[in-house]
Amino acid sequence: MLNIGQTKSSEVTFTLYILPAMMIPADIIQNLQKRLRSIQGQVGGLTKMLNRGDDPVQILMQFKAAQKALGKAHELLLDEVFRKVLALKIVQTVDSCPGNCGQEEKIEKLLQEFPNLSTEDVTGKLKEVELLEDYLRKLSGD
Repeated sequence: MLNIGQTKSSEVTFTLYILPAMMIPADIIQNLQKRLRSIQGQVGGLTKMLNRGDDPVQILMQFKAAQKALGKAHELLLDEVFRKVLALKIVQTVDSCPGNCGQEEKIEKLLQEFPNLSTEDVTGKLKEVELLEDYLRKLSGD
């Protein structure tokens, strides 16, 4: 993963990454496609509601439902991609630390926390692993 910079929105700073190429598993693709078809139906329903002049409160509720559904699909993809990248980076870090690198406790903590991380936590842990990788590179003289 290559860090290519940071961008700021009104409240959050995002670090942009180029992720290594990876395939999305077929079950995730099917899940995302099913979700997106449902969202298409919701958007079509919104268009009809607007054309009929339906109650704005009802239209707003449909917008929120479509937005929530799209957010969940987005979260599913992010979780799949970032969780895999973090797993790969943890494995690389473990392989780089022969057992006497001085970072064994941090690495062990990452290994223990990994299964229970939320998507928000995964991106933070990616940064921790990058710091460990930098430390290990300096230690080995690369």
